Amino acid sequence: MWSNEPRLRKQLLKLGYAGNHYLPSISFFNSSQSVETADGRVFGYEKLCICSGGRPKLLTQDNPYVLGIRDTDSAQEFQKLLSKAKRIVVVGNGGIALELVYEVEGCEVIWAVKDKAIGNTFFDAGAAQFLIPSLEAGKPEKAFPCKRPRYTTEEPAGGALQTFTADGHLRGKSTGPPEPGSALGPDWHEGIALRGAEQVSRKVSVEYQCEVEKIFTSEELLNSQQQTLTPENNGSWPVYVQLTNGKTFGCDFVVSATGVVPNTEPFLQGNKFAIADDAGLQVNDYMMTSEPNVYAAGDVCTAGWEHSELWQQMRLWTQARQMGWYAGRCMAAHVLSEPIELDFCFELFSHITKFFNYKVVLLGKFNGQGLGTDHELLVRCTKGQEYVKVVLRGGRMVGAVLIGETDLEETFENLILNQMDLTPYGEELLNPDVDIEDYFD
Repeated sequence: MWSNEPRLRKQLLKLGYAGNHYLPSISFFNSSQSVETADGRVFGYEKLCICSGGRPKLLTQDNPYVLGIRDTDSAQEFQKLLSKAKRIVVVGNGGIALELVYEVEGCEVIWAVKDKAIGNTFFDAGAAQFLIPSLEAGKPEKAFPCKRPRYTTEEPAGGALQTFTADGHLRGKSTGPPEPGSALGPDWHEGIALRGAEQVSRKVSVEYQCEVEKIFTSEELLNSQQQTLTPENNGSWPVYVQLTNGKTFGCDFVVSATGVVPNTEPFLQGNKFAIADDAGLQVNDYMMTSEPNVYAAGDVCTAGWEHSELWQQMRLWTQARQMGWYAGRCMAAHVLSEPIELDFCFELFSHITKFFNYKVVLLGKFNGQGLGTDHELLVRCTKGQEYVKVVLRGGRMVGAVLIGETDLEETFENLILNQMDLTPYGEELLNPDVDIEDYFD
């Protein structure tokens, strides 16, 4: 990281994500407060922040027909493979899977999810039912505009100027090696043609409550006596996926979108980090690990402090950005011996994204996480336009899901933070004829 404060310029070092390579060639020696890279360079530090992200939990390792999408390199590899594909199998039910099955065109998609509804990480069954028709309808000709900024870096390499956009695209020519891909972040599919080899617009089939039992090559499957294939599957695909529901599908390749694990391995040898139950580097409320002068932020770490009742950690790009920003402030404050308080972003969970071309806002305990039966739900749904759900406990709002252009996010955020008693309003809280945004202004 960089700072305008002269004292900080040579004292703070950030170890970040390095594309598909996941930093395998970093040697980290906290006893001497130094980091050695594969090319033999050694960097000393006073404060170090580890931001190595997470790595995909692949269905199987070293299978050329199984692809995990986590960074810009793998996204471009997916685009290349997809351009020749007629059918793919997508396994997983998180954010990457939701984005893929909607964006892919010109290719049949078999979507295997282990839950009873799609998007179980983010939605309840009602919200899933609201979104399902979007898979069956054609994509709008013009999507909602992306209002988030895009960043580029320019640096000379081999005598030529290279410009890399935030989504990893190379502009210009260079004789040097390619720049490692960065983590995907939001809007990763913007500007990428996700089209297969067929003429169909979109064809998605969802297989619910199932997981992958086995992956076969064409030769392995033909030699198996246990498989019964439909005529369209028989011997015509390079890879086959057997699901736990008894069905077997042939396809051109498999997308493994089953989540991530913290990418901690490069830093563990010879050090004594406290590791959380989810395998992340445990950090305190200053983003400090158990090793002196070493901080961590993003998917690689686990928040070990006592959380606000309205916040929970999820390995999402919004939290990675917030953690990184706060970790930088903590490092600078500690170098300058200045006090710092836990950032307000950890007071209330909030995430804004886009699924199936709908704006999606998640606030607080949006799925009633950790509330047990001690809560009630209010829901408003207008088919094809909006889905609004609020979570109430003791008459006070503790979470919300907003899908579509509801314009309610600021009002609901304030109601959650203020913990105002909403009992007198009852179901009128979501009455579409009442302008609650103006009412609670």
